[in-house]
Amino acid sequence: MRFRVDRDVLAEAVTWTARSLPTRPPVPVLAGVRLEADANGLVQLSSFDYEVSARSEIAADVVEAGTVLVSGRLLAEISRALPAKPVDVVLEGSKVTVTCGASRFTLLTMPVEDYPALPAMPAVVGTIAGPELTEAVAQVTVAASRDDTLPLLTGVRMEIEGEKITLLATDRYRLALRELSWTPATPGHESIALVRARTLSDAAKSLGSSEQVTVALSTGAGVDLIGFEAGGRHTTSLLVDGDYPAVRRLFPDETPIHAVVSRQALTEASRRVALVAERNTSIRLAFSEGQVVLNAGQGDDAQASEALEAALTGEDITVAFNPQFLLDGLGALSTEFVRMSFTHPNKPVEFTGQAALDGDDDSSYRYLLVPIRFAS
Repeated sequence: MRFRVDRDVLAEAVTWTARSLPTRPPVPVLAGVRLEADANGLVQLSSFDYEVSARSEIAADVVEAGTVLVSGRLLAEISRALPAKPVDVVLEGSKVTVTCGASRFTLLTMPVEDYPALPAMPAVVGTIAGPELTEAVAQVTVAASRDDTLPLLTGVRMEIEGEKITLLATDRYRLALRELSWTPATPGHESIALVRARTLSDAAKSLGSSEQVTVALSTGAGVDLIGFEAGGRHTTSLLVDGDYPAVRRLFPDETPIHAVVSRQALTEASRRVALVAERNTSIRLAFSEGQVVLNAGQGDDAQASEALEAALTGEDITVAFNPQFLLDGLGALSTEFVRMSFTHPNKPVEFTGQAALDGDDDSSYRYLLVPIRFAS
């Protein structure tokens, strides 16, 4: 195998393909990236760990076709460190030589025949705007659990109904929901998939710069694989197996109390007040006519308070939140104002965005946060 390629093109492709490689693979070959150069001037790079696969194609000046398997992380580090000159990659016996200008690296190869076959891309079910996918996934995955002992809650539930996709995630303390439009391959298509939040977030970030992202999904009795493709890059992932809890019912039917606050002002004030909040302690928000007062700390500990302008509808109410969960919800919104809807000081509070102080709320994104109980 012998080919020449631009340094930036190689570095970007190797970095993307190797991004999900396991740090401690159960089998040594799973730490490798497979490079396959063909006579048509294309080099395909691929990685697979039996759960997530990645495949990308780049144009190159291929002198001799061939296939090789080398350490993915090492090749990524080397390619990023090379000078801005063309890179020559040559297979010489059991080693691969990478030459760029005066720089020369030799890498040991791994047995290609031991590398597992990558899963085929499932059937295409539709396309979605890349930037919208990136935003939606970022908004929802903040609420996904990081606890691997509860694998169901580490996933994002994707509900496809015709031209609408709904993303849902929860870690039992908060719940995020985002609705977005897309173009289904078949009108009226309906399906449900539970995707690992980490995998979905990675795919959305790495492919979201493309104008359109193609979504592929296994259909039928064994819905177990999802795929994303954009700009010559393909990635697939096994779906999480199990029944996701019925979380939609957690959103209250009626909320008699509403408060609207500047999102940026509330975010900045929460960060300041949270500086004195010890671990596992809360920020208290006391809403009254025309204002909200934030408090943290108590007793002989350090304390902080700050008052902000707020528009309140309904009776006065005081709630307490985990500071980081509160900031996550505020950070997921992009509107100028945040609308908080209450039913009771100890019941979940719904956060939605609002463009103007007296405007309608945007219900395409909803963040539900369970308050922390506190002594009156």
